Amino acid sequence: MKINTVDLTISAVRQSQYPTDNKPEFLLVGRSNVGKSSFINSIIERRNYARVSGKPGKTQTLNFYIVNDDFYLVDVPGYGFASVSKERQQKFGMMIEEYITNRNNLKHVFMLIDFRHKPTNDDLLMYNFLKYYNLDITVVATKVDKIGKSIREKQVKLIKETLSIKDDDNFILFSSSTKLGKNNISSIISKIVYNEE
Repeated sequence: MKINTVDLTISAVRQSQYPTDNKPEFLLVGRSNVGKSSFINSIIERRNYARVSGKPGKTQTLNFYIVNDDFYLVDVPGYGFASVSKERQQKFGMMIEEYITNRNNLKHVFMLIDFRHKPTNDDLLMYNFLKYYNLDITVVATKVDKIGKSIREKQVKLIKETLSIKDDDNFILFSSSTKLGKNNISSIISKIVYNEE
């Protein structure tokens, strides 16, 4: 998949602000600081397009990135960050739920988890929530380059067991530094948007 153009067109907080052009959308969810901005930059082949913040909890709206004028990557606020007030976290949750439950354009969800750690209760809640709505999900384990190759298999097993990921579910090891897994992600998008195998 060749990336020609990217534009952050809409930052929405409610349904009435979503794009109306009926293009396929790919949702990105994950804990604060899981590496969503780096993931986006890697997929769209731009260095600092989605701003990588050292301060978790920076994204506070649903950000719609139009790619090649063909599809959207939809970045939502990260969950599970303590310094964001409970009230604001609740608002984020409602914002994400409204999007997930009402959006026919949503074709696939990329759920990012930090490969270095055991999935948290928040990760488990999000995974089960997405499963409840029968969404197509790919679990993307980020920051894989930070873990030695000898213990990766053990970490994969831990994550799959914690989230109860079945063997036929999509699970991709990813690193924005080494580009591991990038082609797998692009293939999933290409298949849905361009019918490419």
